[in-house]
Parts: sequence; C-alpha cells; structure tokens
Amino acid sequence: MLNAFARDIIETFRLGFVASVTPDGRPNVSPKGTFLVLSENQIGFADIRSPQTIKNIENNPEIEVNFVNQFSRKGIRIRGKATIAKKDTDNFQELFIHWKNEWPSLAHRINAIVTIEISHLKPLTTPPYDDGVTEEEMVEIYKQKFREIYP
Repeated sequence: MLNAFARDIIETFRLGFVASVTPDGRPNVSPKGTFLVLSENQIGFADIRSPQTIKNIENNPEIEVNFVNQFSRKGIRIRGKATIAKKDTDNFQELFIHWKNEWPSLAHRINAIVTIEISHLKPLTTPPYDDGVTEEEMVEIYKQKFREIYP
C-alpha cells in the first residue's frame, strides 16, 4: 500500500500528526517524531510522552496520521488501526530493536511501540498546484519563508 512517495515522506521527515479520539468523543491531534516504515502495509511510532494518545488508542484504535513536506507542501494521509505493544508484552522487543537502532539516545525512554496497519492512503497537496505552480517553485517559496523566519 505504501508507494515510493509515501515511504519517502515518512522516512525523510519522520514527524506525523496523529489524530485520535478521546474516550468522550473529542478529537485529539498530537505530533509524533519517531515514525518508521515497518512494511508496505505498516508504520509505527514510539511512545515516549504520549499518555493521552495511548489512552485514546486503547479506547478506539482507529486513527489517522498526516505527514507533510513543509517545503513542497505535499504529503500523505494514512488511516488505519493501531496496536500498542507495551514494554511488558512479547512483541515489544522485536519491534523495539528498530527504534533502538534509529534513536539509541531515546531508546531508554520508550514506553511502548504503536503500530498502524494501513487501511487507506491518500496524497495531500496545496491549492497552488491546481493553479500550475511547480514543485520547484513551491519549494523556493517556502525556503524563502523559512529564511525570513530563521535568518
């Protein structure tokens, strides 16, 4: 299900905005910066400080994650069912090794690994593309904007 573009966005930027629903039905969006691609149909993130997201997933495992390249203004929207592997579960160690290899300095802070079985994947773009702006032009516009913010 993950195409090359989707895999590249996740592996390049790692930051996904996870949308879950609280037990009382309210939306909750939380950025997670430890995403990894686990297979063509599965991604995951490490729970380092995500108590509300974990609680929400335990109540309702259906979530959505958005990844956006801030310069090209292109991204992906992933929907799927999340599963939590906590430290005291059998599958935690087999998943944990991936995060330990990628972020060894954070590994000791990981409380759980959340995997997402992908059911839907949809591309995201910004309206200027509809008007003929090229990706190269969009990247240059946002490079300039970021230079103005961070001279």
